[in-house]
Amino acid sequence: MEARSLFSDFIALFYPKYCFGCRDGMVKGEDTLCTKCILELPKTNYHHAITNPIKEKLFGRIPLDHALAFLKFRKTGIVQHLLHELKYNNHPEIGVKLGKLYGRELKEHQIDQFDLIVPVPLHHSRKRKRGYNQSAKFAEGLSQSLDVPWDESISVRTTSTPTQTKKNRVERWQNVKDVFAVHDDRVRDKRILLVDDVITTGATIEACGRHLIHHGCRLSIACMAEAQ
Repeated sequence: MEARSLFSDFIALFYPKYCFGCRDGMVKGEDTLCTKCILELPKTNYHHAITNPIKEKLFGRIPLDHALAFLKFRKTGIVQHLLHELKYNNHPEIGVKLGKLYGRELKEHQIDQFDLIVPVPLHHSRKRKRGYNQSAKFAEGLSQSLDVPWDESISVRTTSTPTQTKKNRVERWQNVKDVFAVHDDRVRDKRILLVDDVITTGATIEACGRHLIHHGCRLSIACMAEAQ
């Protein structure tokens, strides 16, 4: 074990690890994000309150046990930078790290009563191009901290749609309302946590969530970040 540790220290000397948030070098024991960046993440803390802006936004649209987001998304901020690295620069470890961090907070506040974590799916063409589903990486990290299984085969996206960027609320809903499907009843009578990367109007997660609820589950949602 000591020899392995010495070898790791030797490798780190010549190939230091850098924080994806600030680009500074990380010390031993840190990974993906340095301690300083983790402490400075703009958290929503929505899990502290019975109601919150996301639950209010989706009120009357879809029945939810919990509606949560880990971080606040701001243009040019650290969250936008991290999500860009995750989605476009082949760094899936960022999604896993954010999931693990948020999962620890949810477990600490006893918001962990789920049977299965389901990521909002990517269309197979986009997933093939990117190499992974960023929401699935968030689900993977949450699963590790919450000790709840995750499965990205439950929900599928049947149609590839244009990006939601620059669309208004009505256009976003029209873009995604008929593109999801659930092909089996594994969610029936289960407490499902549906997860996505960013929630803006809630159209995507609502459309995906409706199909899951139609198959008999109780639904909660959690996103990496909320954009306002």
